[in-house]
Amino acid sequence: MADTQQNVVALVVGGGPAPGINGVIAAATIEARNHGWDVVGSLDGFHWLSQGDDQHLQPLAIDDVSRVGRRGGSILRTSRANPTKDPQHMENVVQVLKRRGVTHLITIGGDDTAYTASRIEEFAQGRLKTAHVPKTIDNDLPLPESVPTFGYETARAVGVGIVQNLSEDARTTGRWYFVVAMGRSAGHLALGVGKAAAATLTLIPEEFGGEEAEISANHVTDILEGAILKRLASGKNYGVAILAEGLASHMPEDDLSKYGTLEHDEHGHIRLGEIELGSVFKEAVGRRLKDRGRTMTIVSKNLGYELRCADPIPFDAAYTRELGYAAVKFLREGGSGALISVVGGAMHPISFADLLDSHTHRTTVRRVNVQSESYEVARRYMIRLERADFTEEDKLNRLATVAGMAPEDFRDRFGYLGDPVGSRS
Repeated sequence: MADTQQNVVALVVGGGPAPGINGVIAAATIEARNHGWDVVGSLDGFHWLSQGDDQHLQPLAIDDVSRVGRRGGSILRTSRANPTKDPQHMENVVQVLKRRGVTHLITIGGDDTAYTASRIEEFAQGRLKTAHVPKTIDNDLPLPESVPTFGYETARAVGVGIVQNLSEDARTTGRWYFVVAMGRSAGHLALGVGKAAAATLTLIPEEFGGEEAEISANHVTDILEGAILKRLASGKNYGVAILAEGLASHMPEDDLSKYGTLEHDEHGHIRLGEIELGSVFKEAVGRRLKDRGRTMTIVSKNLGYELRCADPIPFDAAYTRELGYAAVKFLREGGSGALISVVGGAMHPISFADLLDSHTHRTTVRRVNVQSESYEVARRYMIRLERADFTEEDKLNRLATVAGMAPEDFRDRFGYLGDPVGSRS
């Protein structure tokens, strides 16, 4: 039976693409329409809404979305427009939606879009009921433990296929690949791809300390060089290292600016995709190996943009149908101001207030737990310098020989990498 009150729900997609967006759009549209609600989709995220333009709100019917759920990309497109930077833009968003009779808002996006949704809900002062569907291949939104953000599993699956191909190329041609995986604030995608693809090693920011930890380029270069030397000592001249792009966000901006002009997005974040992190370490490690009299072909590769608009795998196709349905159900039952998750097959809304960090007032970031057994498994199968390489004489001698150093000098130079938590500037 249709609801007696006429309601209109607007769908807005923010941030970067992720596999499964169309699944949420389709499920939410169908569920809302089946209960007599009108549905409009905002083209280009908050871009036009922020300008007070209501000509880019597109009515959506069931026939418009019934077959799009298994397609990648977003039929509504997306943008990183951030109305929270200007109170007038916030008022424009609310007034445009009010003018078009919108009573409910479903946002689809990552941490920045979640924050925007929370601010709009507050700014509207009851004029607009809101729900946010968490979307990011970074998997870094604070959902219940073991619940992924949609898009992550598809991005990981596609990334694994690419890395497996690179691994075989590395073995066949005798070279190394430094693969930089997306993940601005957390290393979930890099570690997930590296672990499943059996990469030689994976480096994520979490292993270097807490959220405020500073990571030096020299420390990362030492780890990479040490891994290559260890592989050479075992008779192998090839490998694949996965680097989370979030490593760069922990490096001093003065250091990063040496490698090019730093650009920031509308939310104030450094555009990590513009930093050729792989090339930085390719050159640094290459120089060191050359100084040792060793020639090594190293190829840098960025892994991210080719993942974001992939067709969703069955997991994400089914998951996004649940999320779109749950978002509308939540709003129909009178809910507002929450992120929508599904736990154990049941809708599990999380209040915006519970998502925000009490100090920064921004969405809390879920990071990789490097104390977990899951991370322990990942580390056990990586090839990198560890304590035994410096305490067992035969291992130390082989490594020192490959490096062209005396054993004691090799230990002095690289020994800190064998500590449980290494630290060197």
